Amino acid sequence: MPLSQRPSTPLLDRIASPADLRRLPEASLRQVADELRQDLIDAVSRTGGHLGAGLGVVELTVAIHAVFDTPADRLIWDVGHQAYPHKILTGRREAMRTVRQEGGLSGFAKRTESEFDPFGAGHSSTSISAGLGMAVASELDGRRNHVVAVIGDGAMSAGMAYEAMNNAGALDARLIVILNDNDMSIAPPTGALSAYLARLVSGRTYRSLRDRAKTVTRRLPEFVREGARKTEEYTRGFFTGGTMFEELGFYYVGPIDGHDVDHLLPVLKNVRDTGDGPVLIHVVTRKGKGYPPAEASADKYHGVSKFDVVTGAQAKPKSNAPSYTKVFAETLIQEAHEDERIVAINAAMPDGTGLDLFGQAFPKRTFDVGIAEQHAVTFAAGLATEGFKPFVAIYSTFLQRAYDQIVHDVAIQHLPVRFAIDRAGFVGADGPTHAGSFDTGFLCPLPGMVVMAAADEAELRHMVRTAVEHDGGPISFRYPRGNGTGVEMPERGKALEIGRGRIVREGSKVAILSFGSRLAEAVAAAEELEGFGLSTTVADARFAKPLDTDLIGRLAREHEVLVLIEEGASGGFAAQVLEHMARHGLMDRGLKVRPMTMPDRFVDHAAPDAMIRASGLDRAAIVETVFRALGDAAQRVMRA
Repeated sequence: MPLSQRPSTPLLDRIASPADLRRLPEASLRQVADELRQDLIDAVSRTGGHLGAGLGVVELTVAIHAVFDTPADRLIWDVGHQAYPHKILTGRREAMRTVRQEGGLSGFAKRTESEFDPFGAGHSSTSISAGLGMAVASELDGRRNHVVAVIGDGAMSAGMAYEAMNNAGALDARLIVILNDNDMSIAPPTGALSAYLARLVSGRTYRSLRDRAKTVTRRLPEFVREGARKTEEYTRGFFTGGTMFEELGFYYVGPIDGHDVDHLLPVLKNVRDTGDGPVLIHVVTRKGKGYPPAEASADKYHGVSKFDVVTGAQAKPKSNAPSYTKVFAETLIQEAHEDERIVAINAAMPDGTGLDLFGQAFPKRTFDVGIAEQHAVTFAAGLATEGFKPFVAIYSTFLQRAYDQIVHDVAIQHLPVRFAIDRAGFVGADGPTHAGSFDTGFLCPLPGMVVMAAADEAELRHMVRTAVEHDGGPISFRYPRGNGTGVEMPERGKALEIGRGRIVREGSKVAILSFGSRLAEAVAAAEELEGFGLSTTVADARFAKPLDTDLIGRLAREHEVLVLIEEGASGGFAAQVLEHMARHGLMDRGLKVRPMTMPDRFVDHAAPDAMIRASGLDRAAIVETVFRALGDAAQRVMRA
């Protein structure tokens, strides 16, 4: 796919930092925004990445950096999908051609990357809490810098955002929250009148009069004071909305057009220069703004592969094997045709989890609860109490947010909630914030929890069926991002015997016990070891809990070396096996056991295969692990 010529950007070329932006006349900021948008499109077309959200906040990003003294004033982007324009304006423009590439810029805000990124996160709904902490720290230090948190309307569906707002209102902290309403359209801006009202109520005169009125009413009887307060809130809320935010203690301004710099600048200046206490500015934007393909299909242009700027066509590699996500969705649909008690739940990720397909087939049995993983799990628990079979499809990294609910609302009550854990293991360009590292480790300690991992797409189909048939408590199955291995698919999955693994190939000297996605590499390593005369058994554990103790015992008794491998953090499957072996004396005879897990560090973004290699979980690393375990004996084998 040919790359387009870089657009002409004479004003943007003069901006190496926000300080340069602030030296430009305000009349030129519209042109800066236009050039910034074109530069963003060009950059992402070459690397892929998050596009639609960034296009939607171009004017807002320019206005914020033009008004506030960043980085002394703190600017926090919730999640960070929309932070690409911010990165371009803060000295990382050329490096944007490396975004999400190995050794390049992160796709999210990252503290170690720039002083302009005071808080990094790849999960949503954290910005108000973090901003409140910064605002309180500023007050304790006696500083008067500003703290601005930009949060999308989708992220506002999470309870954490409201917990933070409730706390901020009670503390009367100096915090500016910008609600970027680009989907729900809580209240659309109504042209000149809306802009005028927003500018009026955010200004010093209005707020000064409001404060004086409060001083006067404090001397009045309580019932008069309360009536005056409600009248002011109702009158302003009638014209501008925001009553809910006012009740949480925020001064509400908006809605205003987030694509009109001339509307944004005076409001931001007024909020910067007047008053104390928390303020919420409601701006309405459009995802993909200024790039027709992204405007027409916001979901497909949220995250993109490399694409042709002219046509919008994305370069996506073709694979004969289906994606794991699609296999899960199609299998669940197949099972739901047979069992009307099956229902599916996701947390604002219908496309990512494949449940958009399930929703098309069974709209009344599909539930998108928003960015509310905690609620999703307890909602599923409630469904389970009434005899339904809820499947909660959540990425591994996001399931972490619901751990308390998994423990208290599901596991303790021994409810048959089914957890479909997508994106288990390394996820490539999304990096450490989205890696599925810890689910096996935090699920295995829970009494009564069944923990499975699919080695390939056929195994995933079997595990969906197993979960359907399992009514004896909670059950989970994990599977990676991307396409399957190309194995032959069964017409329908079969229910697996709980706690039973399988032997994939037989040997006598070395045994490799794989849990989940490393099985193909284990088989490849066994073939290489066979070439050195090392007869190798490969087994697929299938279950981390309950363990197949018979299989483990056999592998331990009949081999000299036992390698345990998983695409998960230390403390997961291998830890379960080692504890079992230690308790039952299976290592007393001199067996050489070598666990292979993710390294004890957060692995930076790169291509998935590169992350696997860097973490020592590929075929070559398995072979090396075996030779190191054998020591002198291995040297003799190699010389022979």
